[in-house]
Formats: sequence, C-alpha cells, structure tokens
Amino acid sequence: MNNRYSRQILFPEIGRAGQEKLIASRVLIVGCGALGASHAEMLSRAGVGNLRIVDRDFVEFTNLQRQTLYSESDAEERLPKAVAAKNRIAQINSDVEVEAIVADVNNSNIESLLTGCDIVLDGTDNFQIRYLLNDACVKNNKTWIYGAAVSSYGATMTVIPGKTPCLRCIFDDMPDAGTSPTCDTSGVIMPVIASISAVQVAEAIKLLVGDTDSLHRSLIQIDIWQNDWRKIKLNEPRPDCETCSERNFEFLGAEEQEFSAVLCGRDAVQIAPPRPVTLDLAALGERLSSIGSVKSNEYLVRLTVDGNEITVFRDGRAIIRGTDEVAAARSLYAKYVGS
Repeated sequence: MNNRYSRQILFPEIGRAGQEKLIASRVLIVGCGALGASHAEMLSRAGVGNLRIVDRDFVEFTNLQRQTLYSESDAEERLPKAVAAKNRIAQINSDVEVEAIVADVNNSNIESLLTGCDIVLDGTDNFQIRYLLNDACVKNNKTWIYGAAVSSYGATMTVIPGKTPCLRCIFDDMPDAGTSPTCDTSGVIMPVIASISAVQVAEAIKLLVGDTDSLHRSLIQIDIWQNDWRKIKLNEPRPDCETCSERNFEFLGAEEQEFSAVLCGRDAVQIAPPRPVTLDLAALGERLSSIGSVKSNEYLVRLTVDGNEITVFRDGRAIIRGTDEVAAARSLYAKYVGS
C-alpha cells in the first residue's frame, strides 16, 4: 500500500486495518447522477477497491452544475454516465476497479446487480426504484443507504435489514405521481447534494470498516438554504411492516413493469422494451440517417427529428426529449425504433 491513503490511515477509526477492508470491498451505486457521482468520487478517493455503477442515462450540459464527475467533453459526446464515471475514476484512482453498467434498474435485474456487493448506495431520483431497492435488499439481507435531494432539501437513512427500520417502515406508501417536488419543478443546488452524499458515504465507510457503533441510526433531513438540520432517531423495524415483517416484496415481485418514466428535470421520457434486446446500433443509425440528423457512438444512437431528440441505447431503451407526455413518447418510439 503506497502513501495515497496515509491521511485516512491516520484517522484512528479507520487505521491501516480499516483501509485494507476498504480496498477489499465492493459497493453498488444505483444511479450516477448528482448523488451517485458524488458517491463514486468520494468512495474511489477513499480507496474502495471495487465499484459497480449502474445508470440508464447519458451526460448532458444541464448535469454539469451538480454532477461532479463529468466534463463538457462527456456532454458533447453524450457518453453514458456509468461509462463517463468509469473513465474519470480511472484518472482519480487507477487502483479502483469500476464495473460500468448502462442499464435501467428494474425487478428483472436488481437482484443480480446486488450479487457480490457488500453494501448499496442510493443515487436514484425516483421513489419507484427506491422501493424496489428496499425490497431487494431486505430480501437478500443487504445493507443499503437511502438518499434523496431536491431544491435545497435532502434526506438520508441507513437500512440494515432485520436491525433497523426499512424504507417502508418509515414511508409506508410510495408517494403518488405529481405529489412530490422534483428538480424539474423545484430545481436543485449543489450544496445539498454534497451534504447528503457526505452523510451517505460516511455511513458506507463506517459499515465497510466495521464501525457500526458510529452509525447515526436516524432519518436525517437537511434544508441547506434554511439552515435546518433534523435528526429523527429510528427505533426497531415496524412489526406490521409489509416488507420487513410480512416479507411481501410487492415491488420486486410485480408481474407487470412500467416501461416508461418521465425523467426529472429533462422534458424527457424513457421508454424501454418489454423484453431484453441487443440492438445493432450501426444498422439502426444507418436506417435513421435518412429521417433526420443522426449522431452516434459505441453506446448509443441519437436522432433529431421534428423538434424531438431520440436517444437509443444498445439494450433497446430510448430517451425521448422534447416531451413529458408518455403517450407521445411511446408513439415516437414505435415510429422510429419499433414497437
């Protein structure tokens, strides 16, 4: 071990033994937007040896205000966020192994993504994926760290299955669509991202080095603009919790999936095929070139036509920009990509 981590090793709660544990650890980061990018950078600088980063999206210029791993060139090239994160981490700490997965997390792949990982960090921007994460982690006895941030407000809690309340113990029902603020309606500032991510990553490091006595064991809520910090102490798992007690993994076991999602702050909708596919992107790009302006790289094809931008990934997903109406996005997907 070189002196890269010398200042961290001097911190007695980590020390050399803790550093060795970090190097041997694997962390799953679900979502590599604002929170996820911050998680990935801090963990890689701390020397966590293996990161599995999963994200469905690509880098845009609007991301650069708060998504710290990415550069203007990433946005110009429309690199998938997981790939851009891997490239940047290789420059930060070449000893860290990064598995970049460009995919939409859903109930068909979430359990396989957990395999071999010590803990899971939430970097997502929607409750549907968080409830799915909660189901999968409770079922598979994986610790995960919830985090959310919008406007100047953020919240986080650490879920240790069987020992702490899970997400559904605290928030029994997923909020109805349109009832929660999003970065599209309320914006978001970088200081709250940094604050929530710092708490999440600190909890992750405590867990990975084995210092569970130092976990905050709370629901932490922050409004960085109003200077409001709240720490709500958590008790035992709720005895009537649908997930913890009843072992009813409603979101994980859903027979039907929602294959569309309005993306936060993007005037865009994601559409995914009902079955896994592997597209020939070169052939698709050639076919679409007669319809409108086409740009492509090895990860995606982007078509601009009639005021809409349609970005298609190898797994058949598409992000349709220029509308927030699911029906309109599905129509464009069927028209240009296929039903």
